[in-house]
Amino acid sequence: MNISKKTQEMVLTAIFAAIIIAMANIPYLGYLNFGVVSATLIHIPVIIGAILIGPKAGAFLGFVFGATSLIRATFQPNLSSFAFSPFYAGGNMWSLVICFVPRILIGIVSYYVFYGLVNGFKKHKKENKKRGGLETISLLIAGIAGSMTNTLLVMNLIFVFFSDQYGAVQGVAGSGAIYKFIVGVIVVNGIPEAIIAGILTAMVCKVMLKVMSGTRFGYGHTITKSSTR
Repeated sequence: MNISKKTQEMVLTAIFAAIIIAMANIPYLGYLNFGVVSATLIHIPVIIGAILIGPKAGAFLGFVFGATSLIRATFQPNLSSFAFSPFYAGGNMWSLVICFVPRILIGIVSYYVFYGLVNGFKKHKKENKKRGGLETISLLIAGIAGSMTNTLLVMNLIFVFFSDQYGAVQGVAGSGAIYKFIVGVIVVNGIPEAIIAGILTAMVCKVMLKVMSGTRFGYGHTITKSSTR
């Protein structure tokens, strides 16, 4: 990848990072708080950026997402902020693992799910018209996979490292009851987040992949016109 391509990739990564930071600071856009339970849409630009630019950029954008979560949990905390900030009462170094690792993996998982599916469909030599539909499905699945990576890892890591504390703030006692509550959060918050992420990823990336047709990003994947029809 030559200098101009590297510059283009850096600029696009910076744009997505700026979008993430802006969403984190605009009320009711990036973070949606419901008492001790929070939902988020910030994973969506991480997913889109990863698919368009590459897994390294996706990991970086996930790190930016994690950083906004750490800052918010520290300076604008709710009752469960101990799970995301070691600087909030009850938090510890495992809070940083929960805050960053799932978010970094969002982009990596999304990228490889999408291009894995696309390459798999290509091997079956589908007609261009069918291939376009399959690409949209691949984007939808990649968006859902990225979102669920975040939700499943965050909630299960909270159970592993902060089970008693999380149960206390939720008014739930006993490991079984606490995990049932966590499963409920995954269903009520995680599934709608994943569906929204899948739909928006498919809509935005479908257009952007056509615009970027013929360019090269990330791990050297070339976006060609035939793959975006």
